[in-house]
Amino acid sequence: MAMALLLLVAACGSGSRPGASSSTATGSSASSSRVLIGTARGPHGTYLTGASGRALYRWVGDSDQASNCSGDCAATWPPVIATARPAPASGVSAAGLSTILRSDGSEQVSYHGHPLYYYTADAGPRTTRGEGRDSFGARWWLVAPSGAAITTKGGSATPPPVGY
Repeated sequence: MAMALLLLVAACGSGSRPGASSSTATGSSASSSRVLIGTARGPHGTYLTGASGRALYRWVGDSDQASNCSGDCAATWPPVIATARPAPASGVSAAGLSTILRSDGSEQVSYHGHPLYYYTADAGPRTTRGEGRDSFGARWWLVAPSGAAITTKGGSATPPPVGY
């Protein structure tokens, strides 16, 4: 009886902290961690950020709840991949965060239905070289905390112009 209680207590205490890494049920060494989505302020206004404060983008070439960026596109604009539910920082809507299933089976973080990406030419935090770039047949925009594309300098979050 005491042994059963000890096993129960040990099982309940492992990996239950939000954001903590955990092993898979099969016992492999693979770990999962939550992607923290935050915000930063720059010349374009307040925009969403991901790992290490890097800017996040949305692509006009995507459709609602689906990514159309793969291959060379995904190599240049890496999708934000999550192995656990994404977590919001202050200023980010928890209800707006979710994931979509990519064609390769991975889970990509989305915000208000728009898949999120990094840009490989961004050197680090507060770098937004991808803003307004026309690449792989459509425009890339920073994402405002409202979920709207930031399409003008100074932070006005408006829908992209027709045809982009």
